Amino acid sequence: MNVHTPRSRALGMHLILVLVVCLLASQVLLAHEGVLAPTESATPWGGDYFPNTLLTDQDGQQVHFFDDLIKNKVVVINFIFTSCSDSCPLETARLRQVQKLLGDRVGQDIFFYSISIDPLSDTPEVLKAYAQRFKVGPGWKFLTGEFADVTDLRKKLGLFIEGVDNGRSKDHNLSLIVGNQSTGRWMKASPFENPWILADQLANTLQNWKKASAEESYANAPEIRPPSNGEELFRTRCASCHSLGPMDGQGIGMRSIGPDLIGVTRQRDPAWLNRWIREPDSMLKEKDPIAVELFERFDKIPMPNLRLDEKSAQSIVDFLQEETERQQPLQAAQAQ
Repeated sequence: MNVHTPRSRALGMHLILVLVVCLLASQVLLAHEGVLAPTESATPWGGDYFPNTLLTDQDGQQVHFFDDLIKNKVVVINFIFTSCSDSCPLETARLRQVQKLLGDRVGQDIFFYSISIDPLSDTPEVLKAYAQRFKVGPGWKFLTGEFADVTDLRKKLGLFIEGVDNGRSKDHNLSLIVGNQSTGRWMKASPFENPWILADQLANTLQNWKKASAEESYANAPEIRPPSNGEELFRTRCASCHSLGPMDGQGIGMRSIGPDLIGVTRQRDPAWLNRWIREPDSMLKEKDPIAVELFERFDKIPMPNLRLDEKSAQSIVDFLQEETERQQPLQAAQAQ
């Protein structure tokens, strides 16, 4: 039979109090130590996952991929080579539009990186000239490094296709990778994505910012006009470099990449336009006078070969003609 005297009960309460104080003290100490010595990352994609690849930027500065470029940053990364005549110029032009939309946030809390897959040719000097042709702003680095290191980096980012990227040609995965290293949120995106969507992903979705939204019924949404094949091709292939009239793409600098195309079907022979869309590289090699003049006028950025067939190219020409007639009726054009 247990007998608890007032003295024994007091002693028991004292021991319990001491244990509680010790427990609280240990929790405070652990929390304090956690603040002083945080883990490398709260995500699986930290410094133990990404290689800390040594790279060199267009200004000749050496940087490490994880420590200097992506750690605790929101980033967009793509792989290019400057002699590419089709997809790479489109990717660069599209990202330039996104950079223009984001403004001075690029270089402050959002960072752009284009890494060459042809490091033997793409020296820092070559990359700098390439960046200058596209008039890229601060916060966007063009980088080169050892071929094996860059290949390993592409694999870690999921941007390496077996059987394609390790072939003799420079065909490569066209996806971009966008992400926030500190939160572990990473996404692949198409280089032909709408620039406003890419900008929103970088500025809002990946930043975990909250935006107020009005509560409206989907029943009140307007009908969306389905685009023609020509318009869809233009928006996904051509709109990286070209605008359609003064109200198209204001504020994102498209006209400095390529000419505005309203009225082009009245200025150029339809057969010439069709072939120019399909084979601009061949026409430049042949020294076609119009092709050479456009190349010189627009900072020697070549029109990319979009690898379209004649029917697809004609659908773009037809769309350009329809859009010209809509914005500049023929009567008004003749009166000018």
